[in-house]
Amino acid sequence: MRYLLPIFAFAFLFVQLNAQNSYTQETLQKIKEVENNICGSILINDENPVHILDRMALYNVKGLSLAVIKDHKIAWAKGYGWADEEEKRPVTTETLFEPGSISKSLNAVGILKLVQDGKLDLNTDINAYLKSWKFPYDSLSNGKKITLTHLLSHTAGLTVHGFPGHDIKGPVPSLLQVLDGIPPSFTPAVRSQFEPGLRFQYSGGGTSISQIILTDHVQQPYEDWMYANVLRPIGMVNSTYAQPPSEDFRHKCASAYNNDGLPIDGKFHVYPEQAAAGLWMTPSDLCEYIIDMQLAYQGKPSKVLNEEMVKLHLTAHIDQSAAMGTFIEDHDGALYFQHGAGNDGFCGQFYGSLTDGYGVVIFLNTESFKILGEVINSVAKAYGWKNFYNEPKRKTSISIDEKLLQSYEGIYLFDNTWAGVGKKDNEYHFFTPWTFAKMHFTSPTSFFNVEFRAVKEFIKDHNGNITGYTRTVEDKPYPPSIKITNVDTLQIAGSLISEIGWYLFEIKDFKSSLKYFKRGNAIYPEDHNMAINLAHLYLYNNEFEKAKEIYQQRRKEIIRAAYSGEDLMRDDYTYLKNKKFDLSPLNRMFDELKITKP
Repeated sequence: MRYLLPIFAFAFLFVQLNAQNSYTQETLQKIKEVENNICGSILINDENPVHILDRMALYNVKGLSLAVIKDHKIAWAKGYGWADEEEKRPVTTETLFEPGSISKSLNAVGILKLVQDGKLDLNTDINAYLKSWKFPYDSLSNGKKITLTHLLSHTAGLTVHGFPGHDIKGPVPSLLQVLDGIPPSFTPAVRSQFEPGLRFQYSGGGTSISQIILTDHVQQPYEDWMYANVLRPIGMVNSTYAQPPSEDFRHKCASAYNNDGLPIDGKFHVYPEQAAAGLWMTPSDLCEYIIDMQLAYQGKPSKVLNEEMVKLHLTAHIDQSAAMGTFIEDHDGALYFQHGAGNDGFCGQFYGSLTDGYGVVIFLNTESFKILGEVINSVAKAYGWKNFYNEPKRKTSISIDEKLLQSYEGIYLFDNTWAGVGKKDNEYHFFTPWTFAKMHFTSPTSFFNVEFRAVKEFIKDHNGNITGYTRTVEDKPYPPSIKITNVDTLQIAGSLISEIGWYLFEIKDFKSSLKYFKRGNAIYPEDHNMAINLAHLYLYNNEFEKAKEIYQQRRKEIIRAAYSGEDLMRDDYTYLKNKKFDLSPLNRMFDELKITKP
């Protein structure tokens, strides 16, 4: 920390000098209010709100960019930290970010423009518009047809929530390969999970189908048509859907970092799913879209959409919140539209009030979602957003003896999922996929986490052994969790075993991880992933020959089309490399088996 803060301070001063010269004293005071009031929803003991740079350091955030809207105008914009730490390139208001799903909001504007122009219809079967690919209906759709209304409002009943992104060095799948789940796509095929129009279920896969509809119709590259017809007219002149951005554009792009502050290999990942996750933009650019929608919602002309299309874009459909490209929040009568986002090494969030002219956009080049809500809450307080600001609650926590904490370590099952209590980086944590949360104790057995609503209390049997913990949310009890005491008799889904095993692997509890992968392999002997994971843990438990036997057996087996056990081994190698694992055991194994390293 002693060495990090001066670096952040340097970036802060650089941006301060270059971004604030034209602001009034009133605006500068508001900036200070926002910057100095950053905290979570709970303040522990004598904790107080801190400066935004201190919070960034706490969460390993490399760079942050922020723009604030007041009275339908950009009040101010500012960057903090590093766009690229190694290059010592600071974040400025011109730095481009790839935050992910906010791309869906502008994609929806593009589709609605085509509807407005009479080129598409919101309630027609999508296969009437699809030319290069057809959606394969099956019995799960129950004879009902999917429409653009369904795709834009996430009510199509489709699979594939989001996309992991691809190494810029390739291979990168085409969007048609993504839709059919064909390698090098990492995700399964986009297919029906239930009938359309039944209920909300978020699907980036559905948004990707709308991308194909658009390009099939306009017969232009997606990024070109969207820039000419949506981004440029609305004022987002610095933004692009190009994947990857052109070489002469990349000096503007932030580099991506995971939530441990480690760089993403190749600077950032590539997303052929442009409509769902591929928009590069600045907060100030996105503010132009927010302001355009705010003014149009009040009856003034939009630069792209007519009044009818704007209302569809900003009115919930079927679900209480999901509109066509945005989500609507009702804060005791004050309406806001918003969308969050997260790509590999990036995240972001925007809010815009529908009637009061306020808004905010915040982007990070780090997967640290916690700070997004904290900064937005500070903006809401400073500018007096109607019914939005949440006053943090103050709670007391006490110190717990190390031996008592050790007795709580283990894996707990509840609600068809699991949680872990363990130790990482010399600190005990409560973990549930995929969040490491600090444990704050109010008694020797009771604790809470600022990330979750439930208060938990450990349960002991008559011998004093921990058997689980209770869960209470606002005085309402929920079924307790059960601690796993005998892995050898465990009967749960293979996916849960793999999650637990990898969690233990990543906190370097190799012996416990091996037990879970042994059990998983015994229950699911045909699961190639489970077998390869078991080999990894034999390897890291210094049982080289056992690991080698499994690798040799599984290396040529096909896990899915054009993807073998060796391919999985290489992907895991890259993952562990990015997590800063000791790779010497894997290097030895790859050399002995003559497998090319990634």
